[in-house]
Amino acid sequence: MAGRILIVDDEKAILVALRGLFTKEGYEVETASSGEEAVRKIEAGSFHVVVTDLSMEGISGMQVLERARAVDPDLAVVMITAHGSEKAAVQAMKLGAADYLPKPFDNDELRVVVRRAMEGALLKRDHRRLVEQVAGAYGFEQLIGASPAMRRVFETIARVADTDVTVLVRGESGTGKELVANALHYRSPRRARPLVKMNCAALSRELVESELFGHEKGAFTGAVARREGKFEAADGGTLFLDECGDMPLETQAKLLRAIQEKEFERVGGNQPIKVDVRLIAATNQDLEAAVKAGRFREDLYYRLRVIELVIPPLAERREDIPLLVDRFLADAAARFGRPVKPLTADALRACVAHQWKGNVRELKSAIEQALLLAPGDEIATTDLFTVPEGAAPPAVPPSNGDGRSFRDAKERVVAAFERDFILQALRRHGGNITKAAEDVGMYRQNFQQKMRELGITAEDAGK
Repeated sequence: MAGRILIVDDEKAILVALRGLFTKEGYEVETASSGEEAVRKIEAGSFHVVVTDLSMEGISGMQVLERARAVDPDLAVVMITAHGSEKAAVQAMKLGAADYLPKPFDNDELRVVVRRAMEGALLKRDHRRLVEQVAGAYGFEQLIGASPAMRRVFETIARVADTDVTVLVRGESGTGKELVANALHYRSPRRARPLVKMNCAALSRELVESELFGHEKGAFTGAVARREGKFEAADGGTLFLDECGDMPLETQAKLLRAIQEKEFERVGGNQPIKVDVRLIAATNQDLEAAVKAGRFREDLYYRLRVIELVIPPLAERREDIPLLVDRFLADAAARFGRPVKPLTADALRACVAHQWKGNVRELKSAIEQALLLAPGDEIATTDLFTVPEGAAPPAVPPSNGDGRSFRDAKERVVAAFERDFILQALRRHGGNITKAAEDVGMYRQNFQQKMRELGITAEDAGK
């Protein structure tokens, strides 16, 4: 994408000249003949660079700069100043302007200044997205489990993450489908480019298409400026379509074309826009039933389901619950600045026995609430589960009869998972420790230390 520019000047001749100049450079250009109009467009649209005159009646270029920086800190503003306004230009730079040029300016010099500002704006925007998205240390680290079902999930992610294959992630609400999308993206060659997410169920039928493909100015009531959609924002990276089963049929047709031809038009537009996007979709619906009922296109279904990755509900992988409890306790304690409160043996057994209709999301919420509200130094069963007045507390399953504590049982599960996980990584890379460590996101020294703790040698990878 070349980028979008807003030209602001109260002289019509300058607007016409600069529109022509930058359109020839391949930029998408919009103009505003006053500071007031510029502010409206900045607040409603999505621009990378604003080129504005400093001296205008009403809202000045300096005020446009201040408003632009407040709306989007990554937006680059280039100031055009009159002769003798050097002091104001210096003040503009202090307020965050990317650069300035005095009138009369040279067109070639302006091209260079805008090109430099555009490159900086695009780089800053991509970097900010990346920082925000990796703040949670994405990878396998947020996907926790030692169960056979979760090991299959990890293996599939490891095999397909570095490809551009489309993946359909299926599972009940709260199972961690978004975490799978994170892991797939951040283990891929696209990791330095944006991971853009869109929840298809959170938007009205009228807005889904505009959000996905963007719209042109005047395409519908309220479209006061051109706006890029999620596909454009994800160019070079990954687009994650959550709850894709809720997408309207007419939007499904456009999505299918965008996948097949790698291009689309904005709502209200007729100019094809080419993009390079890897697609990951997720749903908690029975898409096969939706296809039979005519609510979901069969051709789109097969386009999305090149690789299918199924996340099991928490009730089907109860051996993972102690691992999740430990992780959520540690995370919540660090986030809230509280000491870790361990669960009593009864509370941990009750957690494992509970149905968790909301899956991992419900368990995490319960642990966070208990950590904050439990009155003692430990979290009891009654701290985890709300018991209506007069009702019996949740049944606590008896401990196993082999004399081991629940903590011992949990440690055995963790050790078994770690051993299998390390061995699988070594086997994928023929016993090469350096490559295996990189594959699972560990430093080589830490990987070797874990091998020593588990009694694993590189030769074990061939067994």
